[in-house]
Formats: sequence, C-alpha cells, structure tokens
Amino acid sequence: MSNSQLKQKFADPKRGVYFIGTTPPKSSVSMEQLSEIGNKLLERLQQIDYDGVIVYDIQDESDRIDKPRPFPFMNTHDPRDYSAILREKSGRPVITYKSVSQRNKDDFNEWLDKAWCPHGVRDIVLVGSPSSDGDIKLTLPQAYSALKEHPLDFNLGGVTIAERHASKGNEHLRLLEKSAQGCEFFVSQAVYNPQATIDLLSSYARECKERGVDPKRIILTFSPCGSAKTLEFMEWLGISVPQATGHRILDAHNPLAESIRICRNNLDQILEACGGLGIPLGLNIESLTNRKEEIDAAIRLYKLLKATLDLKLAELEL
Repeated sequence: MSNSQLKQKFADPKRGVYFIGTTPPKSSVSMEQLSEIGNKLLERLQQIDYDGVIVYDIQDESDRIDKPRPFPFMNTHDPRDYSAILREKSGRPVITYKSVSQRNKDDFNEWLDKAWCPHGVRDIVLVGSPSSDGDIKLTLPQAYSALKEHPLDFNLGGVTIAERHASKGNEHLRLLEKSAQGCEFFVSQAVYNPQATIDLLSSYARECKERGVDPKRIILTFSPCGSAKTLEFMEWLGISVPQATGHRILDAHNPLAESIRICRNNLDQILEACGGLGIPLGLNIESLTNRKEEIDAAIRLYKLLKATLDLKLAELEL
C-alpha cells in the first residue's frame, strides 16, 4: 500500500473532508468480535458519503481532573487493530490516534513500524499526556521529533482545543508550532461553544497571513448529546458547553434532536464568521457514548452538517 490517500484530498482547499469518529472496542473483546463490531459500524455508514474514519486512542485522564469519570474507564484494543479492520473492510482511509506518553522512544518507533505494516496505517494524530503530572516517558515534541527521524512517511495530524484558546489565548500559536514540527492537519475537540472556535480560527488565519504561510486544514468535531449523563461526560472531557446550551438540551422534549439543531446552528455561526478566512475545513462527527440512539443521531447529524459545509463551500466559489 502506497502513502496517504488523504494527503491529496487535504491539499485541495476548495473541498471539504468528512469523517466519522469512533473508539476501539474494549480490550476484553476477541479479534473475531472486533471484526463484527467493525461490520456493524460500516453497515451504519453505508447510507452516507464519507472520506474516512477516525479511530481514537482512549486514555484514562483521571489525573487531569478531580471529578470522577461519569462513565468508567475501560482499556480498549490498540487503535491500530481496529483501524486495520475498518480500512480493509471499507476500502477507505482511517486516521489513527496514538497517545505517546506511556512508552519510550524505542517503543514508539516499534509501534510506528508495525502500524505501517502489517496494519496499513498511513495517517496518524499524536496526542500527549492529558496532564503534566504523572510518569511521562515521551513528550509530544519528542514524539514529533522521533517521527521526523523515522524513515516511513506518515501523514501527521495534531489536536486543537478551542477551549484552551479561550483560557490562554495562544492556541493559534500552538497550531503554527505543531505545523513546524510536521503536522499537516488538525482535528478539534467537540464544538459546543462556537465563539471559542471562531476566536481560534480568526486568530490562526490572521497569524498565518502575517507570517505569509498557508493555514493547515482544520477538521471540526461535532457530537450529539441526548442525556444529562452524556452532557456531564462532555464537560468532564473539557468540552465547553455554555450553561444556556446545556439547559436547552436537557429541557427539550427531544434532547437529541435539540442537540443536532444546536450543532447545526453552531456550524452556521462558525462558517458565517470564518468561511472566508481561507482556512480549509473539514468535519468529524462522533458519538461520545455507545448508546444506539446517540450513534444513530450522529449519522443524522453527519448528513446535516456535511450538507451545510458543502453549501457554504459552493457559495464561496461564486
């Protein structure tokens, strides 16, 4: 298998790119069951037109925050295993997340070798430790530098968090720093606070212009929310949900449908403010829980938001 197919798609700023985000099943599941779970997901995705799947690498994160985790943490399969299954069955690219802090550089290099072959991973997003405490064997900058030295040509992406921009005001500079370290695209944390995202994107576009560099593609993540428990989990993950938005969802006759309307409105606001800034955009739709209603809602949300972004891109070409 040759190099990344996504690199070419990402290079065209006039087109959107569209992904479905998912987590690997828990590690107690057999490889046979892993394959069956992959089949179920891909059956759901047959009704939509998508560019690929994003497979996360789930970390415990309980040392990041004092509050107890709303859903218990469970170890999952190595994201490479699930990525390989989804890529082989769907014939579409898969972006594979890799959390780098738990193992040293030699282990990381070995992970990369096996990710390329036999797993067929070409597109990766590296994530650092969720907290600066704890035993960090490899920092994110060290992982970027190890990847640069590595002979295989991965298409590298990074994570961007608009909430961090709201509190520290420097997330746009982190994007440029990560680009200098090899990142070709970025995936955002789930968006529920459109203003934080607008502030980040406009600061980034401005800084790129001043430096005379082209902005990298930013893939915005959206997720439906159908219950108080999911909302609690989102807030635990650090997703900023304005209080009025939380009330709107929980007080609605149909919370899932309301959350879809909110996400659509949030994307509209972001595109209205940032559509003309020259930042190539994309979408990633995820379900934060494995509740069937929320997974089905994620597919409905995907259809609606893809149509919204496609329409905006068509208008920009007028």
